[in-house]
Amino acid sequence: MELKVLTEKDYIESMKLSMYAFQYEIREEEIPKRKEMLKKHHVLGVWDHGKLASKLHLLSLKVTMGEKEWEMGGIAGVATYPEYRRAGCVTTLLTASLKEMQARRQIVSFLHPFDIGFYRKYGWEIISDNKKITIENKDLKMLDAPAGTVRRYKKEDYPEAIEAVYGQYSRKYSGMLVRDRDWWLNNIFHNETAAVFYNGKNEARGYIIYEMKDRIMEVREYVALDHHAKVSLWNFICQHDSMVGKVNMHVSAHESFPYFLKQPKVSTEIYPYFMGRIVDAETCLDQYPFSDTDGQVFLHITDQYAPWNDGSYLLSGNEVKAFRQKTGSACTTPPKRGLHLKINAVSAMLFGYKTPGELYEMGEMQGPESELLELEKKIPPVKPFFYDFF
Repeated sequence: MELKVLTEKDYIESMKLSMYAFQYEIREEEIPKRKEMLKKHHVLGVWDHGKLASKLHLLSLKVTMGEKEWEMGGIAGVATYPEYRRAGCVTTLLTASLKEMQARRQIVSFLHPFDIGFYRKYGWEIISDNKKITIENKDLKMLDAPAGTVRRYKKEDYPEAIEAVYGQYSRKYSGMLVRDRDWWLNNIFHNETAAVFYNGKNEARGYIIYEMKDRIMEVREYVALDHHAKVSLWNFICQHDSMVGKVNMHVSAHESFPYFLKQPKVSTEIYPYFMGRIVDAETCLDQYPFSDTDGQVFLHITDQYAPWNDGSYLLSGNEVKAFRQKTGSACTTPPKRGLHLKINAVSAMLFGYKTPGELYEMGEMQGPESELLELEKKIPPVKPFFYDFF
């Protein structure tokens, strides 16, 4: 078995593996566009005597963390022919991808899992829950709202104001994707319609992206910068009451909708969505927006598949100091001070998916309770959310 990066001459083999593994067809006329897309990916492959056995796509993206943007390596298109499964191909690919992301100075990595337990073994952890709300036609009741205007757009004429609204909205959460125009055109808009809400000053304050099919309105994004926009977009959805039997809305698990509706008792499903993991612990901790406290705490982190993260990290004021075990040395007894945790738990904690207390209670973090309390003071109340897919 040989690991190597795919080049343009290998793209057809990559597409064949994707079609076999994910059971879809790429039409002949779509191939040139697919090849252009693959030029933006770093595709790693495991080869067996010149035949592609397994592959992984690495995307160079960015996500938000407070007011900062972090470099993120997106993992996608992981596929293996059945005759090569359970032979260590994916372990080889994921390990190589982590080294590549470290070389690219990417702080974190995201992926959409086919199996959460599988990727947990390699250090990825759930970092975002999403919420799907199903509203029956009988509950499409409009609410009182101040004056404003909703305008509809398609992919070919959508305004830049949508991008600005999304950009402002994304700062409310940790981990939201930083989208450029190319991402909007190729990954967000397909056949959907966008409805943008403008307030009395003609300022865009919110939007929805939706699709109508078989008397179902699928609201794929519901983004509002204030309650006025939220209610006005809801009223726009209600205006479709003669056209739909039900509405499915996909929103953040932290979204207050449907609390303010006349009938908030609607079908609601909350489900784990994306996974993430820290690639570079020292940079991540150094750039993280910790709350400033007088105390300090040691974090003793272990990371089997990115061993450069193994070590102890002292969080003190606004400073982070890293202490790594020297090659060839060994501690006969573990440090008495500090909290011990795997990279999975660190990832879930820093994105705000789980609090230090929750991780401690589940046994995902061990150490003195006094240091746990100090760590809880340092972690700001960030809320994770991820709308995209790759």
